Formats: sequence, structure tokens, C-alpha cells
Amino acid sequence: MSIAATSIKIPRNLKTKIERLARNTGESSHAFMLRALAGQVEAAERYQAFLQDGVRADEAMLRSGLGYAAADVHAYLEAKVAGRRARRPRPVRWRG
Repeated sequence: MSIAATSIKIPRNLKTKIERLARNTGESSHAFMLRALAGQVEAAERYQAFLQDGVRADEAMLRSGLGYAAADVHAYLEAKVAGRRARRPRPVRWRG
């Protein structure tokens, strides 16, 4: 892994919190910040992928004219969360 140096200016109260939390976890402030940044980058990447999946699904729905009735989807999810068996909703034509 190649390493690139950078510097960041952060508010003193944030630096104090980072130092305290890092000390409590037995790691350096540097390691704590790297871990926090890596976690945030991973979350942002997952969110971007989620949005892209939604756009692709929307485009597919527009092309096919098929979708799912919201009430059917909600009933399915409620049953699954409650641990009940449920039939998957069937696509319906939403435009002629």
C-alpha cells in the first residue's frame, strides 16, 4: 500500500475528543482518525452504490412498465420482519 502524507486542521475540541477516545481504546490518535476516515469512506461508497442501484431499478421499471404495489411490498416486509412466511409480491403493470 502506498502512503500519501496530508495534514488536516480540526477544531481543538474535536482533537481533544479524538485523543480521549483513542486513549480509551489503546490506539494512537492517528490510528483512530484513520479508522474513522476509512469507515466514513466505506459508508459513503455503500450509499453511492445504493443510489446507483435505485437509479438502475427505476430505469428498468420505466422500460418494462412493471413495478410492485406499495401495499403488497409493505405487507410482505411486515410479515418477514414478524417471522411469518410470506409470498413475494408479484410485479404489476403500472402503465399502459
